Amino acid sequence: MSHSSDALARFYSVIPAGGIGSRLWPLSRADAPKFLHDLTGSGQTLLRATWDRLAPLSGDQRIMVVTGRAHRAAVEEQLPELGDLNVVLESEPRDSSAAIGLAAAILERREPGVIIGSFAADHVIKGPAAFRQAVVEAIVAADTGLIVTIGIQPTEPAIGFGYIKTGAALSIDGAPSAQSVNSFVEKPSPATAKRYLSSGQYLWNAGMFIARADRLLEEIGASEPELLAGLLELAEAWDTPRRGAVVDQVWPKLKKIAIDYSVAEPAAAKGKLAVIPGQFDWDDVGDFASIAKIHANGRKRDLAILGEGARVLADSSSGIVVSHTKRMIALIGVDDIVVVDTPDALLVTTSANAQKVKAVVDALRLSGSSDVL
Repeated sequence: MSHSSDALARFYSVIPAGGIGSRLWPLSRADAPKFLHDLTGSGQTLLRATWDRLAPLSGDQRIMVVTGRAHRAAVEEQLPELGDLNVVLESEPRDSSAAIGLAAAILERREPGVIIGSFAADHVIKGPAAFRQAVVEAIVAADTGLIVTIGIQPTEPAIGFGYIKTGAALSIDGAPSAQSVNSFVEKPSPATAKRYLSSGQYLWNAGMFIARADRLLEEIGASEPELLAGLLELAEAWDTPRRGAVVDQVWPKLKKIAIDYSVAEPAAAKGKLAVIPGQFDWDDVGDFASIAKIHANGRKRDLAILGEGARVLADSSSGIVVSHTKRMIALIGVDDIVVVDTPDALLVTTSANAQKVKAVVDALRLSGSSDVL
């Protein structure tokens, strides 16, 4: 068996299915987060599409889903192949380090030497063959002990994504595209994003991480030792009758921290982070402007309409309308508009202001209007 096929045989996919997607309110809610929606018009939810992308790589018996207790029924309905051993339920959100770290700790305990890959449940990817090629290279690179991420070639000076500054090429058999990572950088200003794009040295951070589970846990322990201790305590009890009691005791106390900060940035600083440039189309569907762009296929004058039985009359208008009511919506002479109509909440904004929807959600929460969240 070749080195690459041996590494691939030890690969396990992990799908963190959490977060409410607050920039997609009022479509995405706490009880129906964005990964449970079809936002592309394909007939598949984002979660189901993610599963179907990963099954050819790891097999459908080697995909673990980490999600909230409240979403278990919906997740299992959409993923009938998902076995009980591969469901990890969070009692409350504790961010990506805890979610991915717990999956790593459980799988390493069950199968020492396992290589895991974490892929968000709510992203859109076009180009499955190129995606699989990038993941296979990442698996091979990860088996050398590196933490590996997949970066996306920027097509525009986007300000809604973090960026990865690439370094020198790495000579890894079976992973010819692998490069070192000089640094992770936060979402930039428009001027900085233009500079990143023109330099050719930067990739979009798509939040995909591939690593041997033991190495991922080692990096968490180096930066967040108390978090690692909690994860190992949970993993030790996970496949025993003590699971429920230990989860209730330990999980709520785990530190909330994104895996970018607990693993990726420290690993980059130590020269232990690699990136595989992904030659496929990717979008994190972070706001309604992203959905409009996906449906417009690059034609800015188009109006995207989502919603079964949506009743929309438009004249000289562009943007996106999402309707979950039977109300007639008429648009006349408006460009880049966003209209989201649900039975109990209506959002009207523009594509340029789509990122600000999260602030509306924060304001509603502070005002006590949790009934619409």
